[in-house]
Amino acid sequence: MAGIYIHVPFCKKKCNYCDFYSVGEAKMDNHFTDFVLKELNLRNPLIADRIVKTIYFGGGTPSLLPVGNIKRIISGLGDFFVVDPNAEITIEVNPDDVTLELAEQYHAIGINRVSIGVQSFNNNELVFLGRRHDASKAVEAIRIFRAAGIANISIDLIYGLPNSTLKSWEHSLNVAFGLDIQHLSCYHLTYEEGTPLTRRVAKGAVMPLDEEMSKAQFDLLRELSHANDFVHYEISNLAKPGYTSKHNSGYWLGEEYLGLGPSAHSFNRSMRWWNPSSITGWGNEVDSGNFLKNTEAIDEAIQFNELLITRLRTMWGVNLNEVANGFSIEIYNHLRKKIIPFTKSGKIIMENNILKILPNHYFVSDSIVAELLIV
Repeated sequence: MAGIYIHVPFCKKKCNYCDFYSVGEAKMDNHFTDFVLKELNLRNPLIADRIVKTIYFGGGTPSLLPVGNIKRIISGLGDFFVVDPNAEITIEVNPDDVTLELAEQYHAIGINRVSIGVQSFNNNELVFLGRRHDASKAVEAIRIFRAAGIANISIDLIYGLPNSTLKSWEHSLNVAFGLDIQHLSCYHLTYEEGTPLTRRVAKGAVMPLDEEMSKAQFDLLRELSHANDFVHYEISNLAKPGYTSKHNSGYWLGEEYLGLGPSAHSFNRSMRWWNPSSITGWGNEVDSGNFLKNTEAIDEAIQFNELLITRLRTMWGVNLNEVANGFSIEIYNHLRKKIIPFTKSGKIIMENNILKILPNHYFVSDSIVAELLIV
C-alpha cells in the first residue's frame, strides 16, 4: 500500500527553530489546491501501488487551508487511487487554530487523526520557541478534537531546550500523558542552518543544552512512557498499542509514497524525487509538466544503507533473511562482519535473526548505524 503526503506551506508566523519550507499566509487557497490536483494528475503513474493506506497533510500549517480545499484534495486522490476505507488520514494543526467547528468539519470529511504541534506545556519555553499558542490553548485543542469525535490524537514535544531541566520536561510529559493522548512524537531541538535560533547561538545569545542533560531527558521520556503503557516503537515516536503512525511507519518500512506540493519528496522503491522548495518553482514545474528535475536512482548500496538507517530506528529492526535474499552476498557478509562488536557489547541484539537496537541505546543510535553503512 502507498502513502500520500501533501505539503501545505502556509504559516501565519515562522517559528524561530524551523527550517521546513513555508511562506506567509496567502490568499491563494484555491490556486494552491488546483496545482496540487494538477500535480497529482501528472505524477500518480509513478507509484505502482494503487491502494492508498495513508494520507498526511503536513506543513507549514495545514490547518490554515480551508476545509473545503482539503476535502477537494482527498476526493481528488480517489480519482487516481483506491483509498482504503480504513485509511489513516492525518492533518497537522497548530493549537491556536483549533475551534470546535473546525474539528467537527475535519471529522465530517474523513480526517481521523490529528498531529498537534504542542512542543511544550511550559509557557516560557513556548515563548522561546516563537510559538503562537500557550499551554492552556494546547490543552484546550486536545479536548476539542476528542469532543468532535477524533479519537486518534498525536502531539509533538521538543526536549533538549536551552535552560530546560528534568523538572520542566517532566511537567510537559505529565501533562501530555494526563490528557489521554494516543501518540507522542518527541524530538530533540536541532539548530538548523539559517534559522533565527541558530544565528542567536552563533552570537552567543543562546547556549545549547549539554548532552548529559539531553540524555537524562530522553531517559525520563522512556521511563514515563513505559509507566503510561506507551510503546517506544521508533527513536522519536511512542504510541499506545494499536496507535503507531501508519504513515510514518510506511517511510521506515520502505513503502512507496507520493509527495505533493512544494518541497515534498516521493519514493517508488527504484527512484526518489523531490519538488523545488519554492511555491513559484513548484508551480512552474507543474505547469510545464517537466517535474523530474530532482531525482536519485536507488542502487543496491543506497537501498541497503537506507534499510539500516530507517529500520534500526524502530522496534521492528532489520531481518537478516531480508538482507540475505534481497542483496548480494558481499553486502550480507559486510553486515554480518560489522555487527560483531555491537552484538558483543549489547548495543545491538539479535532475536529470531532480526537485528535491533534496544531503546536504551536509541540516544546514540546514529553513531551505531554509521558504523554499519557502506561508504
